[in-house]
Amino acid sequence: MHAPFRYAICNETFGEQPLEQACDLAAECGYTGVEIAPFTLASLATDVSAAARSDIRRTIARAGLDCVGLHWLLAKTEGFHVAHPEALVRQRTVEYLGDLARLCHDLGGRVLVFGSPKQRSLLPGVSPEQALEHIREVFTRLVPVLETTDTVVALEPLAPVETDVLTTAAETCRLIDAIGSPHVRLHLDVKAMAAEPTPTPEIIVASAPYLEHFHANDENLQGPGFGAVDFLPIFRALDEISYAGWISVEVFDYAAGPERLARESIDYMRRIEADLA
Repeated sequence: MHAPFRYAICNETFGEQPLEQACDLAAECGYTGVEIAPFTLASLATDVSAAARSDIRRTIARAGLDCVGLHWLLAKTEGFHVAHPEALVRQRTVEYLGDLARLCHDLGGRVLVFGSPKQRSLLPGVSPEQALEHIREVFTRLVPVLETTDTVVALEPLAPVETDVLTTAAETCRLIDAIGSPHVRLHLDVKAMAAEPTPTPEIIVASAPYLEHFHANDENLQGPGFGAVDFLPIFRALDEISYAGWISVEVFDYAAGPERLARESIDYMRRIEADLA
């Protein structure tokens, strides 16, 4: 029997709208979770005061939503890189990821989606093997903070047009095995999976033991239902593995406007989900 999916939406979808207004609209559309991009709160996680964190948490809860967690972790920051050849830069990155984990916990969230293509791509003089070892080191060193904050980093494979490190789910799962912590798991994104030669439903089934979080979007960078991607086989695969995490709408082309993106995305996903019954 199909267990209902949980739908969330990323807050940057709502542009310059105040968080309270964005949360109210998300709830009105039927979402029960919101996922936060830290750069929409402040330049750095450490710039968000304890009082502001409490206010944000109350704002989300007042709308009847859960805070899913954070994504776009290193967007619009400088000086961080998980595969940098300099140990000092990697150490600084571990420390900042720890700051993000604490922010996530304070907002009531659990998942930190690590995509950050620019902050993991190969740098001059670094081989693919060295890059993976640096990344393994960074996230292994982060684990104690993840344990303390009860948060999970979900590593996201991205398309080769975005990065040259961790471009497939299988490669990312091997890295997760090498780290060996239940606090470091897998995130899958429909747009990114479309770049793999393996069909998306097969990736989902093969990745089931690792899967923590899921982003719904289309190859055209808009929301689910706005392009050519058929979500029925994707949702069937999620249902087959009894996926119980969030399905979070993340778009990159905001031309349709926040209300239409939010409303039509969840309406489409609900129609697809109804076909699973």
